[in-house]
Amino acid sequence: MPDLRRQVLESGKTISRKAASREGSRRTSRTASAQNSRPSSRPTSRYGSDEEDAGNLSDETTALSIGSLDDLTEDPDQDTNNWTQELDDVVADILDRKRSSILSREEAYAAFCRLAKSHYVEDHIRSQVSDLLAAFCRSVKFESSVRETTLALRALELLAITAFDNTIYENVESLLSRSIRDSASTSIKAAAIHCLGVCTMFGGAGEDGILDQMTFFLDIAASDGQSIDAPDDANSVTAALQEWGMLATEIDDLEGESEDAVQIFMDQLDSGDSGVQVAAGENIALLYEKSYTEQEDDEDEEDEEGHSNDADSDEESFLSPGERSGPKLIKRYNAYHNTHELEQQLQSLATIHNKRISKRDKKSLHSNFTSILTTVTNPRRGPMYNTAIDQDTNRRYGSKLTVKVGSQGVMNIDRWWKWIRLNSLRRILQGGFAAHYFQGNRAVLDNLPVMVRMNFASSSDRSAAKRAAKSRNNRRWAVHDHSDEEY
Repeated sequence: MPDLRRQVLESGKTISRKAASREGSRRTSRTASAQNSRPSSRPTSRYGSDEEDAGNLSDETTALSIGSLDDLTEDPDQDTNNWTQELDDVVADILDRKRSSILSREEAYAAFCRLAKSHYVEDHIRSQVSDLLAAFCRSVKFESSVRETTLALRALELLAITAFDNTIYENVESLLSRSIRDSASTSIKAAAIHCLGVCTMFGGAGEDGILDQMTFFLDIAASDGQSIDAPDDANSVTAALQEWGMLATEIDDLEGESEDAVQIFMDQLDSGDSGVQVAAGENIALLYEKSYTEQEDDEDEEDEEGHSNDADSDEESFLSPGERSGPKLIKRYNAYHNTHELEQQLQSLATIHNKRISKRDKKSLHSNFTSILTTVTNPRRGPMYNTAIDQDTNRRYGSKLTVKVGSQGVMNIDRWWKWIRLNSLRRILQGGFAAHYFQGNRAVLDNLPVMVRMNFASSSDRSAAKRAAKSRNNRRWAVHDHSDEEY
């Protein structure tokens, strides 16, 4: 699997205008007059079509390596003059079911996915959410073609993360669960698993609904896909592991689930698919992270086992003062009864040299599991990159992840819950992540806080930046009040 830098940037690569606008230009208008009313040579989009991103919709985007990220954005020259008009036409095509064919629906869904991931379209579809939801659900229910169904599932994901509608989950849960269990296509099963996870997270499921779906996804992983009639299907198992991890970030206390879940994930570490292995490993790291919580104001300086919170201060001495800052974390429970056994398994993956594994997968396993092992050994540490071992002290050291979003957005990935949410949002929005963040998508801002920092050499530059930021905020950003500690 690709390393983190390659994976996050890969789907945002520069492509030709012709390729980017292929789906939009292929889609036929509902009427000749509507077609004639638009310019004869509509400006093309700089975005790739949803079809071009097909390889990035499942396990290929989510088995990630630990490394530095440069930019979660596509080409800065990304606006098209008539995208809102095109969106109106696409929505009209989708809702005009009586005059549609399988091919026209496929093209309309692909165009909707392209536009909805590249722009925050909530203002433009607000009054039509229920109608769009019904249209996408019909395509999922009837499965007229694999492509139509998977594109409808993708469109439903984008609708859920855009609409901020708490009724979506209750309207789609039974349909998506049935598709996961009964579809004859493993591609549809995997896509439906991802879609159910997104609708659960952003569609108003509540904690009970989240826990129900976590159990469902865990059963899929535990049975290697057999529980949904997809035995040993790596895409379905990977999707279930990834969505379990995303939902788990929403639950504060997983003490009751941790032991069994870690054991299931350990079994998946023996998978022959690196995507399955990495997704399982990240969930293990998350569970160990969650076994530690912040020290309360009235608590002593020792954890429940009588160990000082400063016991590992020497091990973290390589970190900068900024990296060492933050609340103290105290162990609350054992994430798993045999951490030593788990560490041995993780160490084996972090140093694996099997000749049958490709160089790319081997590199991914090494970097991922070195970081995962670091967290299991010391859950106070989150994801790290460029992790190495001091030969004199046998101590792991490295730098924490910092992700640049656009030209001025910066997020510090110092906890696994942030890393897992970032991966999930990046899978859904792909190269449109930065657009959704800076255009104020509430689902993105609420689920992945980002510290926006502006560093300029002179005071005049700083003043100009402040004026620009104030103007931009007034025009585009939703108001979100987060303290520095949250980042």
